[in-house]
Amino acid sequence: MRFLFSLLLLLCSTAAVAKSVVDITGQKVIIPDHPQRIILGESRMLYTLALIVPGNPAARIAGWPGDMAKYDAQSWRQFTAAFPTINAVPQLGAGALRDLNPEQLLTLKPDLIILPRLAKSGAQEAHFRQLMQQVNIPVIYVDLRVDLLNNTVPSLKILGEVFDQPQRAQAFIDFYQQHMAQVRDRLARYHGAKTRVMLHLHLGRRDSCCTTAVNGNLGQLLAFAGGDNIAAGAVKGVFGEINPEQALARRPQVYIATGMADADNDKTLQLGPQIAADQAAASLQRLLAAQPALSQLEAVKNQRAWGLWHNFYLSPWHVVAVEVFAKALYPQLFADLDPQRTLEQLYQRFLPLTLSGTFWSQLPQ
Repeated sequence: MRFLFSLLLLLCSTAAVAKSVVDITGQKVIIPDHPQRIILGESRMLYTLALIVPGNPAARIAGWPGDMAKYDAQSWRQFTAAFPTINAVPQLGAGALRDLNPEQLLTLKPDLIILPRLAKSGAQEAHFRQLMQQVNIPVIYVDLRVDLLNNTVPSLKILGEVFDQPQRAQAFIDFYQQHMAQVRDRLARYHGAKTRVMLHLHLGRRDSCCTTAVNGNLGQLLAFAGGDNIAAGAVKGVFGEINPEQALARRPQVYIATGMADADNDKTLQLGPQIAADQAAASLQRLLAAQPALSQLEAVKNQRAWGLWHNFYLSPWHVVAVEVFAKALYPQLFADLDPQRTLEQLYQRFLPLTLSGTFWSQLPQ
């Protein structure tokens, strides 16, 4: 009790006007009308904030974990070069909820905490929410990484309301829905066989083969794009494993790997900002050649193997990944689809950054 009381003394008592929002879990939460000291549960929410917050997207952020700097050094360098004050935002651990130190967090005097909905949650998360409730700090959830098809648009609306940018949020929602509908509607008119596909997360990052996604995350987007995921029968949750023997037996026609390594890391798939196209293609070719079982896949032998920037999975930028999936799975049906143009429009219309790098690559012929 003494600990909680001392923490309460650290908080500023305010008479700010409040408003209510319904977060992605369905909870009605009272928050400040114009929160100014916001804690994010992961710094890679910056991808999404940059779509809807003009100027420096971290201007109202009082603290966050260091996950973007750790897992996406290229994007971190881009954002901090454009907005150097981002470097001054206090980092609260390496990136997981378990790393958030409540005492350190509360010394930052937050008026709102925004947490990501994760594929798994536990007692530690419940304890954290309870502690925040005791010190009267509102906590809301958004989902930009699990149930993407159902929760992306509501999460954008929530963030638009929190950051006083409902019109900018709606402008991106319109863009997003238009591009998603183009894929959905064309597939609705297609009556041919579905393309069998293998999704392999983090190529080269783990010794075992192969981590995949099915019921959520990139697996959900792959199904939306018409893919017949070879792991669908074996994996019941969002993420799971399939072994090389299973992959070979199910004969995927298309193979898609994800990665996000920067130019200095040749052990995993090099994709994302500041990665040249030839470097990305060579990285994919080198890593597949190093895994004999993957090299024997029909998809790889037929050069229908692709690499995709892994961090598409936790922001609405994934609309581009959907187009990449659709074109990889059904190249004739989507011959006129141009994911590169979509990515360029996303940057030009909504982001305060200049597009650079390579975000997907096909195995060279």
